[in-house]
Amino acid sequence: MTATTSSAQTLIDAIARDVTELEPELIAHRRHFHQHPEIAFNEHGTTERVHDALTAAGIVTRRLDGTGLVAEIGPAQPVYRSALRADLDALPIPERTGLEFASRTANVCHACGHDVHTSAVLGAALALKRHEDQLEQMRTAVRFIFQPAEEVVPGGAHNVIDENALDSVDRVFALHCDPQIDVGTVGLAAGPITAACDGIHVMVSGRGGHTSRPHLTQDVVFALAKIISELPAVISRRLDPRAGATLVWGEVHAGNASNVIPAVGEAHGTLRILDAQAWDDVEALIEPTIHQIAAPYKVHVEVRHVRGVPPVVNDADAIAALSHASLRAVGEHSVVPTRQSMGGEDFSWMLRDRPGAMARLGTRTPGGATFELHQGDLVVDERAIGIGARLLAGAAVVPPGPLA
Repeated sequence: MTATTSSAQTLIDAIARDVTELEPELIAHRRHFHQHPEIAFNEHGTTERVHDALTAAGIVTRRLDGTGLVAEIGPAQPVYRSALRADLDALPIPERTGLEFASRTANVCHACGHDVHTSAVLGAALALKRHEDQLEQMRTAVRFIFQPAEEVVPGGAHNVIDENALDSVDRVFALHCDPQIDVGTVGLAAGPITAACDGIHVMVSGRGGHTSRPHLTQDVVFALAKIISELPAVISRRLDPRAGATLVWGEVHAGNASNVIPAVGEAHGTLRILDAQAWDDVEALIEPTIHQIAAPYKVHVEVRHVRGVPPVVNDADAIAALSHASLRAVGEHSVVPTRQSMGGEDFSWMLRDRPGAMARLGTRTPGGATFELHQGDLVVDERAIGIGARLLAGAAVVPPGPLA
């Protein structure tokens, strides 16, 4: 074991003790965030509370344009700098938990656990600040990124990158709550762990008419039906099936009478792809294929393909750092394998800019109910907050290179 690694392990142990002391404060922060959720690009109160907590601890912050902020501790010219990212926004979903600290904002709640992510990164910052002298000696700096608007496309990760918050960062780490695994465990895997996710909107228009004379119309319903059924089939034959491309239509609208061919129809769907290269390749395929499918029906077609997020692809060295921190600060049986999901996450844009990794943070109470993300009844075991803080703070100080 090198002297640097030994110093990091001693620091991880000290951080774990500090987080235990800070846990009541972190839970209080989380409950405030939960009671006062704010949707994308409107996280003013959340940003202010994070700013006040960091400033009170002597941590200098920099506001991002609009909402969100960046903070940093450690030397100005480090040998190694890591970043820890949290997302601030909530979802436009009514809460149904019945918790005493349930959302006070109508039809908005933290149904994805961002209040937990934010509290965990805040806890990591507060704990690491207590050891800034040691970070100076190790020539290690840690940056804390409190990002707005993860839940929309385009998301706040673009703002973070555009405002140079990843400049001079060697690795970046993040958490995502996982209500499928027990609190006290952390799901880790190198490589892709989420999917790319795009929005597809197709509008078809033409001359409508009576259903008894379809030959005198441009039948937008029939053309739209062909697009809905044929486009997923074409994608399945033009892309490698190992890419896991799936196009699912969630909204279809056309007409309001059974004996009238309408003049306009539209469909909205999501395209999810597990492979990053296939996601890059599919952009040139979508619009021409839709026009080719619709061409025999002489309708006018407008296509809006909204590029959402690429897959989150975890760097193997960053996963090793998270694993080391988890085994040291959370527990010797805390690391569990995790599988790639079809969900999307805009942290993936940061990982296209810098190496890093996202860990899945167990939030299920052992023996308790299993909840789903993006549902108004999501309940999180609050012990996950301290575990997330220990994990991220520990990973931030693990030096790059071999850990042996």
